[in-house]
Amino acid sequence: MFSFLASLLSRIPVGDRIAVLKIDGIIVNPEPTVRKLEALRKDKSVKALVIRAESPGGSVGASQEIYRALERFKESGKPIVISMGNVCASGCFYISMVGDYIYANPGTITGSIGVIVQHTSLKDLLNRLGIKTTSVKTGKFKDTLSPTKELTEEEKAYLQELINKAYEQFIQAILKYRKGIDASKLREVADGRVFTGEDALSMKLVDGIGGLQDAIDKAQALAKIERPRVFYVEEPKSLLRRIFENRLSLEFEPQSPLMIYYIVQ
Repeated sequence: MFSFLASLLSRIPVGDRIAVLKIDGIIVNPEPTVRKLEALRKDKSVKALVIRAESPGGSVGASQEIYRALERFKESGKPIVISMGNVCASGCFYISMVGDYIYANPGTITGSIGVIVQHTSLKDLLNRLGIKTTSVKTGKFKDTLSPTKELTEEEKAYLQELINKAYEQFIQAILKYRKGIDASKLREVADGRVFTGEDALSMKLVDGIGGLQDAIDKAQALAKIERPRVFYVEEPKSLLRRIFENRLSLEFEPQSPLMIYYIVQ
């Protein structure tokens, strides 16, 4: 009963508060997170933000949108501290770079700096079934990722150029805030490989080894507040929705022909 009341009182926007926002699951829909970040940015009682990052990544656009929302929060003068959980890789790692201080656990799986787009061809299978398809298109690249055809060499080159640009955006997003990293050394390890938290620390990709409470304490120090009220930003969900989202996260495969991904494979 006491803990419930304490949790309820912490949500009242008075005093100096530290918000803890969890970003988890596959990052494909940035809107709920962006809305929360904007509300926290405008809340004068919120003096600092802790992001609990627990995700293997997601689509490029969604990751970049959350990255920008975190930048807007940071531009308001409020510090951001990142707490990486079990996995904070690829697109999740991307958004974490905005943090003023980044913690990882020793065994956190992080990194996976890279971009992927996947194509599955069903052409041979369809031929065996006697199914034929015809595309009427306005340009030679319009059906590039159609599963009814093989990729041509020209299409492969086109896709490679596309993901190379997204990859360069990833690199620049890291270098913008991780000032202690040498660009050439970063590119040497930015080949899709994952690191432990300890490895990431040695490469200056994170700032310290620690958990969520360490991140909260650091946020308090950076915001220079003596007695902060910590509250966890939550979104009420029905049992059915929780079950559905958990199942979706387990079964998700990055096969959409409309997206390129920052995601660990």
